[in-house]
Amino acid sequence: MPTSSAQTSEKPKSSANGVAKRPSELLTKEQCLELFQHLYLARYFDVRLIKEKKRGRLRGTLYSSHNQEAVIVGSIYGLQPNDWISPIHRDMPMFFLKDARNGLRNPNRMGMTIEEICAQVWCKAGSPGRARDNWSHIGSQSKHIIHSTSMLAGTIPAAAGVALADKINGVNNVVLTFNGEGSTAQGVFHEAINFAAVRKLPVVTVVENNMWAYGTPVELECPTEDVADRAKGYGIPGFVANGQDVFDVYDKVMEAVEWARAGNGPSIVECKTFRAYGHGDHDDDRAAKYRDPKEVAQGRANDPIAVCRKRLIDLGYLTGDAATQYVAENKGAGEVTNEDFPPEVVEYMNEGIEFAMNSPLPEAEEGGMWVFKE
Repeated sequence: MPTSSAQTSEKPKSSANGVAKRPSELLTKEQCLELFQHLYLARYFDVRLIKEKKRGRLRGTLYSSHNQEAVIVGSIYGLQPNDWISPIHRDMPMFFLKDARNGLRNPNRMGMTIEEICAQVWCKAGSPGRARDNWSHIGSQSKHIIHSTSMLAGTIPAAAGVALADKINGVNNVVLTFNGEGSTAQGVFHEAINFAAVRKLPVVTVVENNMWAYGTPVELECPTEDVADRAKGYGIPGFVANGQDVFDVYDKVMEAVEWARAGNGPSIVECKTFRAYGHGDHDDDRAAKYRDPKEVAQGRANDPIAVCRKRLIDLGYLTGDAATQYVAENKGAGEVTNEDFPPEVVEYMNEGIEFAMNSPLPEAEEGGMWVFKE
């Protein structure tokens, strides 16, 4: 089982028999089922875009989050609306799932709309990037989403800067910054976390350890079994989560968030997961050569949707027909159909796609915008 090297500053809430409860054990039935639906939303966003590209209705590179949805959903579900997130390329659903507990269609929630994200993917007017990129180089200061960057680990100093600014202004927001395990070998990773540790900044660095940094295996990236062991060098907590279990991710991230919000400083949360496809869809054919098929099959065996489904059945939250409906797990993008997903999930994505498909391209004159200060 994943373990944590951290001790929180406040005692966890206890049950009647005095045994400390994990954060996920305090979730209501409705919240647990909502987590399950968010997994479906993240998976359907991913597979639907793959299908749209194969149909010739979408251009540009796709960076699949297939099989890593528990990291995306579990890490941000418990955040307060004003907390900041700093997603990376494999976290695209995070942009519209932020603050989703306040209603996916609520225009006032602290997250982007599905229409904005689909317009971004289709490079249409109304997208945050205004057709300069079809993927994740976007953000929103008003929604507390730090603009992502291709330079992984480069997100951490930006997150530390935001956390420092909030601290100076007397605001107690936590900042989650996301990185791959390969980024932990970069100098900026160490410099930024060291800075955050010295200043006791509320920065939680989530490491999505999917075993491969593009084509480099994890054993050539990190000399320790757990990437989270790097936390010891900064005197901060290091957590290890089962990245296929949305509840375990939720537990470890919430421990780190509570630690940060209490003024104790930063931490590292390593989520052990597996990348289902190539680095991007341009790398799928190559990935089939540099990764052993048995390794891929084993890595995808514990599908986050299946793991969550079992937990909900064990809790008695999914019973009867509901326990066996919408089996999207353990299927590739080419195998699933709309019938494998709840209708409300399909409808939500359809709204975004229809908006994007019917939106115009930005005017050509916009090409020079944001290049020089006017």
